[in-house]
Amino acid sequence: MTAIKHALQRDIFTPNDERLLSIVNVCKAGKKKRNCFLCATVTTERPVQVNVVKVKKSDKGDFYKRQTAWALRDLAVVDAKDAIKENPEFDLHFDKVYKWVASSTVEKNTFISCIWKLNQRYLRKKIDFVNVSSQLLEELPKVAEESVPSGENQSVTGGDEESVDEYQELNAREEQDIEIMMEGCEYAISNAEAFAEKLSRELQVLDGANIQSIMASEKQVNILMKLLDEALKEVDQIEMKLSSYEEMLQSVKEQMDQISESNHLIHLSNTNNVKLLSEIEFLVNHMDLAKGHIKALQEGDLTSSRGIEACTNAADALLQCMNVALRPGHDMLHAVQQQQQRFSDLREQFARRLTNHLNSVFVQQGHDQSSTLAQHSIELTLPNHHPFHRDLLRYAKLMEWLKNTDYGKYDGLTKNYMDYLSRLYEREIKDFFEVAKIKMTGTTKEGKKFATLPRKESAVKQETESLHGSSGKLTGSTSSLNKLSVQSSGNRRSQSSSLLDMGNMSASDLDVADRTKFDKIFEQVLSELEPLCLAEQDFISKFFKLQQYQSMHGTTMSETEDTDGGTLSRSYNPSVAQPISSEKDMIRQMMIKIFRCIEPELNNLIALGDKIDSFNSLYMLVKMSHHVWTAQNVDPASFLSTTLGNVLVTVKRNFDKCISNQIKQMEEVKISKKSKVGILPFVAEFEEFAALAESIFKNAERRGDLDKAYLKLITAVFFNVEKVANESQKTPRDVVMMENFHHIFATLSRLKISCLEAEKKEAKQKYTDHLQSYVIYSLGQPLEKLNHFFEGVEARVAQGVREEEVSYQLAFNKQELRKVIKEYPGKEVKKGLDNLYKKVDKHLCEEENLLQVVWHSMQDEFIRQYKHFEGLIARCYPGSGITMEFTIQDILDYCSSIAQSH
Repeated sequence: MTAIKHALQRDIFTPNDERLLSIVNVCKAGKKKRNCFLCATVTTERPVQVNVVKVKKSDKGDFYKRQTAWALRDLAVVDAKDAIKENPEFDLHFDKVYKWVASSTVEKNTFISCIWKLNQRYLRKKIDFVNVSSQLLEELPKVAEESVPSGENQSVTGGDEESVDEYQELNAREEQDIEIMMEGCEYAISNAEAFAEKLSRELQVLDGANIQSIMASEKQVNILMKLLDEALKEVDQIEMKLSSYEEMLQSVKEQMDQISESNHLIHLSNTNNVKLLSEIEFLVNHMDLAKGHIKALQEGDLTSSRGIEACTNAADALLQCMNVALRPGHDMLHAVQQQQQRFSDLREQFARRLTNHLNSVFVQQGHDQSSTLAQHSIELTLPNHHPFHRDLLRYAKLMEWLKNTDYGKYDGLTKNYMDYLSRLYEREIKDFFEVAKIKMTGTTKEGKKFATLPRKESAVKQETESLHGSSGKLTGSTSSLNKLSVQSSGNRRSQSSSLLDMGNMSASDLDVADRTKFDKIFEQVLSELEPLCLAEQDFISKFFKLQQYQSMHGTTMSETEDTDGGTLSRSYNPSVAQPISSEKDMIRQMMIKIFRCIEPELNNLIALGDKIDSFNSLYMLVKMSHHVWTAQNVDPASFLSTTLGNVLVTVKRNFDKCISNQIKQMEEVKISKKSKVGILPFVAEFEEFAALAESIFKNAERRGDLDKAYLKLITAVFFNVEKVANESQKTPRDVVMMENFHHIFATLSRLKISCLEAEKKEAKQKYTDHLQSYVIYSLGQPLEKLNHFFEGVEARVAQGVREEEVSYQLAFNKQELRKVIKEYPGKEVKKGLDNLYKKVDKHLCEEENLLQVVWHSMQDEFIRQYKHFEGLIARCYPGSGITMEFTIQDILDYCSSIAQSH
């Protein structure tokens, strides 16, 4: 057991700085016996910790390992099971109850006694020792001392608790000293008693030396005490001198405090002076206006460029002085208040002087510009305002200054500018449009455009004057071509078609010339107005410092502005920026007020052009659309874009009205009951309209409007052609349909209108169908009996009679057939064809030139019928030898000779 204890101490507890005090060999109760050791240990470092450690032998070797450790303070009960009889079993109550069986009762008693001592020394905690008598606890060390070998007894129990507590291991230094001492005495190991005696003698010698040293040091102590007394006296003298010095320094301290306070006041005064100087320099630098600036504001020349520049610089300097950010308290200074009042007086004086000067410039511009009106009234041009704008733009910075300092005067200047310029522009624009109207109507006096409705020069002049006096109340009248068509439908009763054609040609030529001239005049009017409006809008934005903000493309102006422009006054706070939309609206309102006469004059001009010739609406629609598109690309929200857009609506209405009038006149067409119909007037008018529209709308932006008009017109043309054909009494229905749809097809094929491809195919189909119908209907009359006879033959065959048996029918035998054939010899056939040719020539009109086409179709149809009859004879009358009395070659010769003779 001793060897095991030393091994456990060396291998397990010494590395952990623990000392092993007691050990017991145990195994768990009631189970297979697997021995282990319970060890009572204490730590070598303070505070001392007492543990109960379970150690068991490793399965893989002969060494031991630490398995479980419990702190002794967690032990609650020690149960020895029986206090009277010897029993190796005992229980330890930690967190749970651990039951053990010791290898012997002596080991159990020794372990329990050790736990009891450790508890008494270190824990002072009440651990219940159950079934262990107090007598056994007191006698247990003696029993253990007798029964356990001497070495084990010394190491485990140690005699008493002092020996246990005082035992300490030698450190390295102590071990080295002992080794040196033992090396000095060779017999220390062999004769321990002699070594002990030697050590005792040396100890006595040392003790004697220590006593002598103490006795010798008494004299030194006395000397030291004397020196200490002298030192105390010196300290007293130094303290007295220090007290006198302190009294002397007290007065110096008071003087130094006074000097320090004085220095602080001087520093504070200097700081205040520096700050005061900084404030004065700030006020002087920022609120001092140079004398030159003051003189420029009071007496500066506002007519010369140098004077305007000096006034501009002075006004900017004044504005900077007035807008300087004063520091807190500055506004309470009397000098600052006086300076601010002086600045306000200067601002008011200069603003009044600038306003009066600009008002006089506006008035002078009106007078100067009026003198040039006579020159421009001859030509179709508008006066150029660029020199006036260039002169006024020199004041742009001053206008900005006025806007920021005195908005009331700025607003008054704006209104005065609009008043003066609106009257000036109104005179210029009205004279400009007067010239345009005279040029438009000038051809009417010379060329007598309306061939069917001639008018005198005085009537034209009166109409023009009435148009000038009106304000857009005119409505578009029907075109000269439409009037001509209505008149021609009535004149056909008394005039020949050739004379009518010549009259139409003359009127058409005049129409083309007049329309081309109107187109040029209208384009020139728009081309003159557009740069005028753009230049004025650009000048307004620069002169009045109003920013032009581009609207997003795709937006349209849905609101309508008052032509009077409304009021432009508004509240203004210089410290608050004006909204973007308000400045943009202000530009538009100013343009509306200045050019309030443009839209009415344009409407009057459009009404005049529409009254002269409703086809002029096509030219106006294309030109106006192009200018609107151009204006919207520049600025969709500008005055020019809005105004032209409004006028474009009127032009579009006139265009729609022109189309409606043409459709209405188609419905009102009446044909003569005594003469042949020929090409209907509205068909010829559609051809002229389509040709004119295609030349006008080539690469135009409003092609969609024309395509819609085409569809409306062609639908009406188709409907009314059929209507007239059904009402025709003189000319067969098929002829009316054939000729007119052939004319429509030819027109659409020549013009190649993409949106009318379906209608072109329909017109061709109708023309083909009615040509075939007319040919079949006409050919039934020259061989009428022969047609009736073979129709009866085909009826019998259809009823089930075999073809070779038809000749046995009484009504259709060979004799009857020969009788019918004899009635149509070659001479009679030629005579019948000649009558047919004359009748067809009588039905057809010369304008369309379809006689040869129809005659050729009749020839083909007649040959087809001839072959059909020959086939019926061969099938129904085989071997009879019956043939027609003329051949196909005869038919070709008849038709050719008849055509040549006519």
